[in-house]
Amino acid sequence: MFTLLRLLMTGLLSIINVYASQLKLIFRRRSTLRYYSSVNSALSSIILSEDETSTLEDTVAADNGIFLSAKSYPTDFRGINELYCGEDGVCEPVDTGFLFSINERPDEDEMKRLMLILAKRGWNLGCQNGYNIYLNQLNTIELLNDLFEESFDAKLVLYFFKWSECCSGSKHTLQTICRMIHILVSGNLNHRAVDLILRLVRNHGDEESCNSLLEVLDETHSEIRVLETTCSMLVNGYIQEGMVNMALKIACQMKHLNIFPSNGVCNSLLQALLGSKQLELAWDFLEVMRTRGMGLNAAMMSLFINKYCSEGDLESGWKLLLEMKNYGIQPDVVSFTIVINSLCKMSYLNEATALLFKMTQLGISPDPVLLSSIIDGHCKLGQTEVALSILKIFNTPLNIFIYNSFISKLCTDGNMAEASSLFHEMSMLGLLPDCFCYSTIIDGYCKVRDIDRAFQYFGKMLKNGITPCVTTYTSLIDAYLKSGNMEMAEYSFHKMISEGLAPDIVTFNTLMDGFGRKGHLQKVFGLLDMMNSSNVSPDIVTYNTLIHSLVTRGFVIEAKEILFELIKRGFSLDVVTFTNLIDGFSKKGNFEEAFFVWFYMSEHDVKPDVVTCSALLNGYCRERRIEEANVLFHKMLNIGLRPDLILYNTLIHGHCSFGSMDDACTLISMMIEHGIFPNNITHQALVLGLKKRVMNPVETANLKLQQILLKYGIHVDVDEYLREQPGSCKQLPA
Repeated sequence: MFTLLRLLMTGLLSIINVYASQLKLIFRRRSTLRYYSSVNSALSSIILSEDETSTLEDTVAADNGIFLSAKSYPTDFRGINELYCGEDGVCEPVDTGFLFSINERPDEDEMKRLMLILAKRGWNLGCQNGYNIYLNQLNTIELLNDLFEESFDAKLVLYFFKWSECCSGSKHTLQTICRMIHILVSGNLNHRAVDLILRLVRNHGDEESCNSLLEVLDETHSEIRVLETTCSMLVNGYIQEGMVNMALKIACQMKHLNIFPSNGVCNSLLQALLGSKQLELAWDFLEVMRTRGMGLNAAMMSLFINKYCSEGDLESGWKLLLEMKNYGIQPDVVSFTIVINSLCKMSYLNEATALLFKMTQLGISPDPVLLSSIIDGHCKLGQTEVALSILKIFNTPLNIFIYNSFISKLCTDGNMAEASSLFHEMSMLGLLPDCFCYSTIIDGYCKVRDIDRAFQYFGKMLKNGITPCVTTYTSLIDAYLKSGNMEMAEYSFHKMISEGLAPDIVTFNTLMDGFGRKGHLQKVFGLLDMMNSSNVSPDIVTYNTLIHSLVTRGFVIEAKEILFELIKRGFSLDVVTFTNLIDGFSKKGNFEEAFFVWFYMSEHDVKPDVVTCSALLNGYCRERRIEEANVLFHKMLNIGLRPDLILYNTLIHGHCSFGSMDDACTLISMMIEHGIFPNNITHQALVLGLKKRVMNPVETANLKLQQILLKYGIHVDVDEYLREQPGSCKQLPA
């Protein structure tokens, strides 16, 4: 026992010899650490005399290392906090879980100020005053309070807060952190308070911890105003971390403390509840807000209106807009914009326009965003005159969005000369075309197969520093495919990828359709594999393209297997999917399979359309089964389907091939009665049927067609009439 004590004292004296010359504690980072525990307490009592007094200068040691001396209870400790020391006695924290790390040091003047402030409150910093303070929760909070009360400098208190955690070698308690948060808010350092709150939120995600967090914030506050702010920050912190229900729980519990979240936080909470599809809870919280006497505003109600409209419940959104006055709230331009924009998207332009004028009657002036939305809606429906009238009535300043609306309409109509003129006019006014505008006009030229002009605009786009988007490249790819230039289409696709743009579902479907129509099945399936590896989920258009590609190459059985596999997996198929298969089986003369698919379509509540009927009729006519074609045609009429020009021509061609010229002429009369006029294909079918009957089938066909037209009061020269019809170069199969 004596030997052990002697060894211990020898070790202590050795340590004393190292430190006696410096009488200071140095904080500095070291790579190799050793651990000293309560020995430090003994060391302090051996080196320092109790009657020594410290001066301010003595406290500024090398590297600003400091001791804390006891304020009023020099013997009230259970051992100094454990410190980590390097080989030369340098101390540093090693717990990477600390709230902060000290990467900077205050200047000497700031450190003197800190020690002077604490000295005024009886906390003597320095190594001459005896015992080091054991930093526990109680005295740390007391130190923080004293520092702030004397300095009103939250930044200085925060530095001490960080330092004390590093010095103690352990994390601050929840009470200490909460008190620091209150001080930061009182000192207008809200952003630093938010940092601490977010750290607490991440570590207190369960319900029990959430409750204790609110309790401790209440226990450690000194001002009700500050408590309300910190609790609002806490609610917002849970919202930011995606814990919406926790945020709601705290917000509701705050009323027991006679406080409530701020308007901004309440808005965020409502938005989060609506975003997480908790509409009823959002309404309940709004009612809590109202009973608390909080003033509801248009911004809050707009959140609910937007929720209804975004889910397609336009009726509820509109109703709420009109009922806002029942809550004592005057709708604002944002509230109206949400509803009007939704009406425009659903093509209810008359209602949208009426609501626009209703808004102005209430004294609310529409902003450019609202007017741009309604103008765009009218343009998309082809109502450009109405759009121009709205421009004039409201004296709307032209902007890039309005120009884009008109340019888009002109491009859709194929009027590229006017679209190009507007594009240049916009540029002359100093409105710089954006990616959408360039992509629109490029797509317009691609649609009219003017690839050269499309590339001229593509070049301008690059020259002006506008980065092409996926839509731009997709338009070019589609144009190349339709012109049969498969190599350039594929090159543009890979060029887009090399530019860092990820193809979307439209790009993949466009390219797959182009390759499928050419019968390049290997490339179609290759693109399908690329979609899967790129995390792009195939849609119904993808599978329709795949089935159509297989049918085109004659792989109808394989296409049918894919259809059944899709049904087995619960995929929602449309009429196009079934029509592709029916068309494939009909062309092969396999009507048994075609009708099997037809009935299977009915079982899945998919109604056949005119194209589906045309596929079957075309098959019957090819097989010269004209009676069955007639039966199907009349069934189609009975279920309310209206034949189009293609279907009429298909059946007329079938009758003419069979020699039933009277039936063919009856069908032409039926066409005209339903407002569908014969074209060159109709005329060619008549010529085909008359070839074996008359010497001059063309003149006879002209005469028959003219007689039918005259019966309905249409006086035309048939030759001239046919020249004006589209498809004059097309020939029906013999």
